[in-house]
Amino acid sequence: MSHFDSYIICTSPRSGSTLLCGMLAASGIAGDPQSYFHGASLAEWRDDIGLLPSSDTSHRAGVAELFDVVMTQGRSGTAIFGLRLQWHSFDLFIRHLCFLYPNGTNQTGIDAAFGRTLFIHLTREDKLAQAISYVKALQSGLWHKAPDGTEVERLAPPKDPHYDAPAIAKHVHQFREDDRAWQNWFSAEKINPLRFTYDALSGDLSGTVGRIMVRLGLDPKAAQGIVPPVAKLLDDQSARWAVRFKAEHTGK
Repeated sequence: MSHFDSYIICTSPRSGSTLLCGMLAASGIAGDPQSYFHGASLAEWRDDIGLLPSSDTSHRAGVAELFDVVMTQGRSGTAIFGLRLQWHSFDLFIRHLCFLYPNGTNQTGIDAAFGRTLFIHLTREDKLAQAISYVKALQSGLWHKAPDGTEVERLAPPKDPHYDAPAIAKHVHQFREDDRAWQNWFSAEKINPLRFTYDALSGDLSGTVGRIMVRLGLDPKAAQGIVPPVAKLLDDQSARWAVRFKAEHTGK
């Protein structure tokens, strides 16, 4: 029997969350953690999960319907619900959650919606590498590829990425702020999350997923033999950009 009803992967872009979510989903027993609250509006959330625009005049009914469908999709036929939540989506998520469950703390609202919830904080210690990865994805349009090199997620037509120091610096700062914001929220809510880093995840995929399984009360053997759904996009160009950026910003 699971110790939890759900888990939320609290993270920021390019921290390895797509890899982790794919591994958990592929286990067949840990739901299907996706960014169900990623968009900038309730309408975008509904569209992302395949819900038609609500014909109900009650806003609350529309929000409740969306959360019900998300719960079904996030369980994916298993006993546990999974969710990936990035900090830039957090405010809107909490506002709608508190609309449904107005009494208590953010955590009690989450527990009311999703049951007993394990919080997992996934970070990337190398913020420069994280920022470079993000800038390259924005520029090239390619966000993820499979281990065999085929494209898994492309959000724009192909373009050659170019070195952009101000953009890299902006996102280094933003990702540091995201980590700080998550930690402040955990402290305010008295949450002690299960913590993993990008390096720990990529260095031991099945071991990391297995540890999450154990904490959830699931069989860690389900983490064995899973083929990673996405490959690293780190390449020589990324390494050159990192060297150049460090040289340009030494002492600043």
